[in-house]
Amino acid sequence: MAAHPGAAAGKGARTVTFAPVRVDGVGLRFGRRQLWEGLSFELAAGEFLAVLGPNGTGKTSLIRMIMGLLKPSGGVVEVNGRAPVQARAGIGYIPQHRAFDPDLPLRGRDLVRLGLDGQRWGLGGAGRKLDERVGQALREVGAAAYADQPVGRLSGGEQQRLRIAQALVSDPGLLLADEPLLSLDLASQRMVTSLLDGRRRAAGTPVVFVTHDINPVLSMVDRVLYLAPGDWAIGPPREVLTSDTLSRLYGTPVDVLDVRGRIVVVGTPDDHGAHHDHGPA
Repeated sequence: MAAHPGAAAGKGARTVTFAPVRVDGVGLRFGRRQLWEGLSFELAAGEFLAVLGPNGTGKTSLIRMIMGLLKPSGGVVEVNGRAPVQARAGIGYIPQHRAFDPDLPLRGRDLVRLGLDGQRWGLGGAGRKLDERVGQALREVGAAAYADQPVGRLSGGEQQRLRIAQALVSDPGLLLADEPLLSLDLASQRMVTSLLDGRRRAAGTPVVFVTHDINPVLSMVDRVLYLAPGDWAIGPPREVLTSDTLSRLYGTPVDVLDVRGRIVVVGTPDDHGAHHDHGPA
């Protein structure tokens, strides 16, 4: 029987290493509406996968599948060789930035500590060890200076640093980021992407990064998964984000331009009928 990574094996036995994420023949359907089917890929250790596409094509639903919060309509999703719900403790999740209530009585370190399994909270030695882990996560993202300040009084960038620390405090084997750059200024966007890129390079932690705009992470991305209405494509950014590929996905002419190293997609017939001049939406 195959052993999970880190599991003890008998003499002469071979330990099987599973992909951090395996998606095999997965479909997503809501009622009669089929968003996509046959989606298959494996995520490698340390890989940075950007998930792009217009609103309503199932980007967040894919994140929920990997977390075990949503069952696919067909196919299999595995995390380290296990069902996602069994592997959830090893997943770090970074949500979209949403401002906290200014009067919320929650300190920065309290928010980070919520990233640890509630069953492991305790007193005495165990409590001190958890405090040390929280402090280490705060230092890792440069948030120690405001660890004791109310989260609602912090800037958007500072709050997002704390959310990253919350995702890292359990030392996850996989990071999922769902539109973490929304509503952030350029400096804060660079901070978020730099922290995630640094983590995956230092620890080999793969990152699945949902975004409307590829450009802030273009230099970091290994592969792009582009979800279009009823179809999908996956591969290196310069192979997927092309006029030919996107025109095939949408069934209508789409222009992809390279403007001073930035990818510009023009003519995407998304739900709003808008033309995008800053990357796929």
